Parts: sequence; C-alpha cells; structure tokens
Amino acid sequence: MHNLLDPAILFFVFGVLAGAVKSNLEIPPAISRFLALYLLMALGLKGGFALAHSGFTPQVATSLGCAVALAVAIPALGYCVLRKVLSGFDAAAVAATYGSVSAVTFVTAVQTMENRHLGYGGYMSAAMALMESPAIILAIVFANTLRQRAAALTMGHPAPRTGMPLRKVLHESFTDGAQLLLLGAMLVGILTGDAGKTAMQPFSGDLFKGMLAFFLLDMGLLTARSLPQVRGKSPWLLAYAVLAPLAHAGLALGLGAAVQVPLGDTILLMVLAASASYIAVPAVMRHAVPEANPSVYFGLSLGITFPLNILFGIPLYTYVAQRVLG
Repeated sequence: MHNLLDPAILFFVFGVLAGAVKSNLEIPPAISRFLALYLLMALGLKGGFALAHSGFTPQVATSLGCAVALAVAIPALGYCVLRKVLSGFDAAAVAATYGSVSAVTFVTAVQTMENRHLGYGGYMSAAMALMESPAIILAIVFANTLRQRAAALTMGHPAPRTGMPLRKVLHESFTDGAQLLLLGAMLVGILTGDAGKTAMQPFSGDLFKGMLAFFLLDMGLLTARSLPQVRGKSPWLLAYAVLAPLAHAGLALGLGAAVQVPLGDTILLMVLAASASYIAVPAVMRHAVPEANPSVYFGLSLGITFPLNILFGIPLYTYVAQRVLG
C-alpha cells in the first residue's frame, strides 16, 4: 500500500485511468523521448558516482556476473516453455522480450528503494545495460535455426534471407542511443567522482522524482492503449505474463542468495529479471523476426507485465528479499 501512495506510482495509475476513459490527454512524443533520455542519463550518473566511490571490487564483479547469467538463462528457459504453446518465431520473440529488461521498471525500483532508505550498488545501472542484449542475440539464433530447419524440409533449399542479419543486430544492440547514453553518463560519473556528484545534484538528484512521475504518467497512457492487444489471447499466454516474472524474480533471488549478493543488489536483480522490454526488444524483433506477431510480445509485456511490476511486483520482490536475506 505504501508503494501505491508514492506520487510517481499514482501518476502512473492516473495515466492508465485517463487512457481507459479515452481522454485526449497525451504527452508529445518528443517530450516523452526527452524524459526517457533524462532518466537514463541521471541513472548513469548516479551509478558512476557510486562506482567511483566504491571502486571495482569483487562484489561488483559478482553482481554483474549474476546479471549476465540471468540475461542468458531466462530467455533460454522461456523459449523452451513457450514452444509448447506458441509457434517457434512467436516463442523466440516473447522469450527475448521477457529475457531483456525494462529501464523504467528499474528506475522506479531505484526510486522506491531510495524512498525506503535501502542501500544498493550504483553499479547496478551497468547490470541493466548488460542484461539488454543477450536475449535479443538468442532470439536471432533461435529464429535462424527455425529458418534453417524449414529450408531443410523443403527439398534442401537454402534458408531464406528473412529478418535482420545477426551482425547488424549486434551493432544496433551495442550502439543503441539510449544504452550508449546510460554507459556514457556512468563513465562521466566515474571520472568526476564526488566533485561531479555535487555539481550535478540539482540535475540528477533534485529533478529526478518529478521527471519520473511525468514519465510514468505517459507510460500509464501508453499502457491503457496497449490493453486491447491483450484481448482474445490464450489463457496460457496471460498466465505466462503474470507468472513468468515471479519465476524469474525467484531465480534471481536464489542466485543472489547462493553467491551472497547484498540485499539491495539482489532486489534490483529480481526487478531486472522480472521485467520485460517493451521498447528496445519489440523494435528489434519487428525487423529481426518479422514472422513473429508484435501484438503478442508487445501486448503481453506492456499491457500486463509492466503495470503488474510497477504496482505490485516491486514491493513484493523487496518484501520477499528482505524476509529471505534479512
């Protein structure tokens, strides 16, 4: 209940309600893009300042290693499960969507933890960046394998050149503007340290909460518009959109407990593992796996998983991690 009374979360709920009643309220796309870039830049700066203060310790390496392991395991497991209820291409796209991460969910979790005075490593911003691409790469591998099998069944003809080449996908994944901004801001934070933190406090600290609330208002409106895409979907898919994030968060909790990742870092690993991409991955999948149905992977991630994580998932993961890890 405390999380629901947070102003940023209430603005998200307001956006959903405004969209549901078909209000003409909207945030211009250019403003929405600016807000997203601001949040990533501020988050990168915070992470860089924290990393400059702590240094690259074995604990940092452990937390980042866990992030990469989850980024590979989750889409691989998801694909195996989804193949039972979806076509191969749809399964690959949904697995990539749920294997990647939502920056807004992560930013909201960071703000929630700061409100509750829960410590975490600022380097977890780097963990978010590392978890973005592995799922995309795996989805391309799965899709290419499916095409090769289909070609082998049609008189041995070579696989058709459908979708985006893996090399181009890799280039776009690692040079995406938003991800580069996050990493660049983190580097600036590392280089400038405490002096930079003091100088940038009005920008990356004081404005952050209000900007997040404004952006979540826009996300609420977008969520309301995406809900029609969920209608008529298989109950198994709807169940996956609800239960998969819980399973992924549980996997992150188990991994964090096994290698003794600090409480705050484990909570953020759970949030990242439970989140689903609704911007980067769907944009790539439209070109890389055109055989997949966008209404499936986009509708599930934004229409169901995103609001559930924002409203209930973040406080749930925090509570469970605190109970398990103390």
